[in-house]
Amino acid sequence: MSKNIVILVSGRGSNMRKIVEAAIPGARIAAVISNRPTAEGLTWAEERGIATAALDHRNFDSRDAFDAELAKLIDSHAPDLVVLAGFMRILTPGFVNHYQGRLINVHPSLLPAFTGLNTHQRAIDEGVKLAGCTIHFVTAELDHGPIIAQAAVPVLEDDTAERLAERVLQEEHELYPLAVRWFVENRLTIDGHRVHVSPAHA
Repeated sequence: MSKNIVILVSGRGSNMRKIVEAAIPGARIAAVISNRPTAEGLTWAEERGIATAALDHRNFDSRDAFDAELAKLIDSHAPDLVVLAGFMRILTPGFVNHYQGRLINVHPSLLPAFTGLNTHQRAIDEGVKLAGCTIHFVTAELDHGPIIAQAAVPVLEDDTAERLAERVLQEEHELYPLAVRWFVENRLTIDGHRVHVSPAHA
């Protein structure tokens, strides 16, 4: 039976597009939802016949109120997995706990280094030799959930934050659909703070 996947975006949703285009066997993209009604990602999904919805966070007087309504909207699609693909909202602990073990995110650094924003400039400023991206389960502590997969790129001598971001994003586009595929194939097991990926069945 197919697993229902709901993807949350705030902008163009380039990672969402890669996940949709991957056409993962056993995965059904049930909906794409955004907190920005004008998000390009919504238009792209609509054009491909995917259900979409917008829930403008500016219409709510608290983070809790927005997250409660967002959870109701997501749950109407009976999700097995909720994917954050450039969803630019810090989610409340109640929301995160509701989707524990079935909410994943991509972060543009090699966690636990450089949580939060401006990751690429901070990596350059700190002189690290490798940067990259991390796919992880989401917990109430920002950018600290159990790590599913990581990919690294070299930081070049003349790198700018923009150039580094472009190379990291290419890795995200490869890695995120793979992590979703592993989830759909029931290959991920959370063990404390670690995630085990079991071998593919022949």
